[in-house]
Amino acid sequence: MSPIEPEGIRRQSTTRRRRTVRLRTLLIWLAVVPTVAMGTQVTVTAERLLAQAEKLRSDVAAAEQVGAPLYTLMVDMQAERTATAARWAGADGSEGELRARRDATDLAAAEFRRLAVDPSRSFVDVTRLLEKLAGHRQRADTRNGSADSTLAYYSDVIGKVIQVYQQEFSHAEDAELAQASRPVVSMLQATEMVAREDTVLALAGPSGDLSYVGYDQFVSALGAQRYLHEALIVPHLTVRDQRSYERVVGSPEWQTKTRIESAVLSGHKDIATGIRLPAETSGWSAAHATFSVQMTTLNIDLARSVLARGEAKADDLQAEVAWLIGGSAGGLLAVVIVVVFTTRSVLRRLDDLHERTVTVAEETLPEVVARLQRGQSVDPDALPTVSGDRDEVGRISDAFARAVAVSVDGHRELAAERHGFGLFASGIASRTGNLVSRQLSLTEDLQDTFGHDEALLAELMRADQLTVGMRRQIENLLILAGGEVPDPHTEPMRVADLLREAAAEVEDFRRIERQALDETSVEPSAISQISHLLAELLDNATRFSPPKSKVVIRAELVTDGLSVEIEDRGPRVSPERYEEMNGRLHEAPPYSVLAQNAHRLGLFVVGHLADQLRAKVTLRRSVYGGTSAVVILPRQLLVATDAQAPREIEPQARVLELLPAPAPTLALAAAVPSKPPAPEPAPEPEPVVHTSAGLPSRRTKAPAAVPAAPAPVPALVPAPAVRPALPERVPQTHIAEQLREPRAQERVVRPDTATPEEVADAWADYEQGTQTVEEELRRDQP
Repeated sequence: MSPIEPEGIRRQSTTRRRRTVRLRTLLIWLAVVPTVAMGTQVTVTAERLLAQAEKLRSDVAAAEQVGAPLYTLMVDMQAERTATAARWAGADGSEGELRARRDATDLAAAEFRRLAVDPSRSFVDVTRLLEKLAGHRQRADTRNGSADSTLAYYSDVIGKVIQVYQQEFSHAEDAELAQASRPVVSMLQATEMVAREDTVLALAGPSGDLSYVGYDQFVSALGAQRYLHEALIVPHLTVRDQRSYERVVGSPEWQTKTRIESAVLSGHKDIATGIRLPAETSGWSAAHATFSVQMTTLNIDLARSVLARGEAKADDLQAEVAWLIGGSAGGLLAVVIVVVFTTRSVLRRLDDLHERTVTVAEETLPEVVARLQRGQSVDPDALPTVSGDRDEVGRISDAFARAVAVSVDGHRELAAERHGFGLFASGIASRTGNLVSRQLSLTEDLQDTFGHDEALLAELMRADQLTVGMRRQIENLLILAGGEVPDPHTEPMRVADLLREAAAEVEDFRRIERQALDETSVEPSAISQISHLLAELLDNATRFSPPKSKVVIRAELVTDGLSVEIEDRGPRVSPERYEEMNGRLHEAPPYSVLAQNAHRLGLFVVGHLADQLRAKVTLRRSVYGGTSAVVILPRQLLVATDAQAPREIEPQARVLELLPAPAPTLALAAAVPSKPPAPEPAPEPEPVVHTSAGLPSRRTKAPAAVPAAPAPVPALVPAPAVRPALPERVPQTHIAEQLREPRAQERVVRPDTATPEEVADAWADYEQGTQTVEEELRRDQP
């Protein structure tokens, strides 16, 4: 019974409870742990702010380093584009202007390449486009292709430059800086739109004629720059920047620009090739030269304002980190002291509980379960007991002690049930074994009495073979109940004889072909177990292969010991099924698995025997499509074969060697009564004693060298033909120890003088006795 006494023990040790700090109190102290989490959050926040400040400083430094060359490159590319358009239109003095603009662009491009060396930034696209500048200049000089495609290249380069500006000044991680950087990028885009208008007007040339495509480009650029100014620039300017912007757009040059744009939209004339610009466009160049400088100055001021804000923001972030760290350090220090004390106290008690629990789970409980399974008693002091402590850790310990006690009680009950089942199985096997012994005795008597009749002798031998199979099934029951197959052998047995003995246990033994490739012997203590294991595999092979096919069993020495392979021609088995069966063969399965697979007892018997012999049994697909069972017996079970020792053949195996082929029909026997078959020589190892009926003697204890004189044969019974002597069979030689019982004194066999009526009455008595025993067994079953 369980050693638990909860009520009595709970009232003990009040003083101990007062000295122990309650776990509830410890958990209250650990409520300050969120403060530690806050400290962690402070650390993470400080690292993030410092990283953000460092990023801002890095961006500001990069913008200051690359921003000016990048902006200069954009302005020079815009000017070169306009000069290229004028040169394409044939304007006066355009060639010298284009050369000067190209020189300025080359200087700006070289400066940009020198500074834009950071591969992690978005400078690669601009650099790649600049490599194509010489080719496009050559097309413009030779006027290869259209002007629109050449001018579009310059627009692509300028667009990439503006995109780089947008990425460098976006500051997506800071909303304030992102808001301040929007007017900078929008101003650059608006400046580009005005520069495109300048290019389109330059492409019109002195004639003022413009294609429809050029006019559409002018209108699109005009609409885009007006939208940018009204929607994306003016609403986002600061008060100081808005005053600067108003000075630019209020200048006479900007007013001239606006007037010319309106004149182009409303005062152009349609011609056959496109449109003709109004005369007011002649003042565009002078006005553009002035207000473009003003817009450039405004763009630079806006960019510097954003950079200054970024630098100030970085300083503010660093100051915020300093205050955050300084203010949190004092509080975190106090929290750390409390948490350390609380954690050490809790961990110490929990570690003690953990060590006790692990000791019980890994050492005490397995040992207790093993003792219960062996039927031994258990010391209650070896199990954990209920202490009665009311704090949380003590209650957990008591709960574990109760769980262990319940588990032990369950294992105790299970062991008792298993022991009872083993006794029940042994009892059933013993009573069934008695029937088998009586059946074997009756069969032996019939063989001795009617041995002169070959047809009847063959049937009696078949009945004897079936009875041996019944004995093997009873031994299976003993094995599965936890017993062992006793081995009566005292001398080693050759492997060839062992294979012959295993084949003798199988009903369809004539289909088994034996091949012992090496001369070696097996230890006496393992002969019966190995024979039983091989008999189960052979029986399975003969039952699941075609009736007329051969089952081959061969044995040979290998590195790990003795290899015995059984190969049949049975049905195909899937690899998954082989894997499942091999898993049960390599490790003896528990009885819970046995209960769920009661139709596969042979597989479990082989697994248990292999576990006892420390052998390895593997099933696999054979080359003939059937199944090949490979048994590896360890070298510890083998001994060297003595070449001078006589071969020791088991009685059942000797029957297989000496048993003739199936008896001929009565008609054939009657047709040749005067020509009995020639006598065959007896086996070489030892002579066989004959009975008075002409059968080989079944008394192995009689001197083998002195044959018994045959009794005179009555005149009415014809003398039997001389046949190979059958071996002597000793009943209960291989039967398990639990099934053995003292055998009654065998009666002396008289010469066969019974009439057919007497034989029929004897068989009727045997059948009635068998039915009576079976009825008793059915009544005994629960």
